[in-house]
Amino acid sequence: MPLIAILPGDGIGPEVTAEARRVLDALDLGLTFEEAPVGGAAYFDSGHPLPPATLNLAKRADAILFGAVGDPRCDALERHLRPEQAILGLRKELGLFANLRPATLFPGLEDASALRPEVAGAIDMVIVRELNGDVYFGEKGMRTTASGRREGYDVMSYNEDEVVRIAKVGFETARARRGKLCSVDKANVLETSQLWRDVVIEVAADYPDIELSHMYVDNAAMQLVRNPGQFDVIVTGNLFGDILSDQASMCAGSIGMLPSASLDGSGKGLYEPIHGSAPDIAGQGKANPCATIFSAAMLLRYSLGLAEAADRIEAAVTAALTGGARTADLGGTLSTQAMGDAVVRALA
Repeated sequence: MPLIAILPGDGIGPEVTAEARRVLDALDLGLTFEEAPVGGAAYFDSGHPLPPATLNLAKRADAILFGAVGDPRCDALERHLRPEQAILGLRKELGLFANLRPATLFPGLEDASALRPEVAGAIDMVIVRELNGDVYFGEKGMRTTASGRREGYDVMSYNEDEVVRIAKVGFETARARRGKLCSVDKANVLETSQLWRDVVIEVAADYPDIELSHMYVDNAAMQLVRNPGQFDVIVTGNLFGDILSDQASMCAGSIGMLPSASLDGSGKGLYEPIHGSAPDIAGQGKANPCATIFSAAMLLRYSLGLAEAADRIEAAVTAALTGGARTADLGGTLSTQAMGDAVVRALA
């Protein structure tokens, strides 16, 4: 039986992962689950955001369902002990280099978007973000300049093999959709981005059926607001992907609606909502669990090969929304659990 590691994390993480597990249980797929602390919860339990037992479970599992990490009580800790280091550590230790973030505006949620309904209604894209390079993993530190002033530095870098493997994911994703890939960089000022663009063009020779375009990241941010319907698949680096995918989520109505998959080269993945731990609403039943439920659907599709079950979950969420189920972020009044109830009912 497939083993699913559930790492709830901090803030609203335990609330939303509980609802996603309820949905998976309702499908009766014969899955087994093991839960372990991560992030701030793990730090307060054992002194480290990614304890050995949690990492071992993640390595043993067939897939990982992740909540969120982040706790303001940890803000003064040394960087390697902060909750956010847990997710970076999992990406590195498990080789999770490709992040897939679909962004779609569901019918009936046009008013939840900051964009005009006719503009927001055209949103249907996937952002493919590289996860193991860029400034997040480059050399970093603090130093003192010759004039005695403090200076922080973070090195952005990619080698061509890293770009090749994420570019291939981008092209394959586009091939499974509408056949359009936009590579986002900042090649006019960054050498890292120039290499990125050069390598993506080289990889494109193996995908003559895919329409490739290039866009500077500042223009891409503008176009996501001006005309998001032009995008099918976007492939970009770690930093730019982090920013653009969050922007796309608000264009699509709410950050509480968007899931993600972080994959290795063989299909094993970590699945999580793109939102944070939201400590300001933790424990109040206000969080939207839909992004985590959609993440569970991606888990079934990408890591377990259960496409039909994944389709059922996505259809159930859509049916619940069409029926008027709304949490506060979507202008409704349902609690986290009540939204989960609506999805479970729709599954039946």
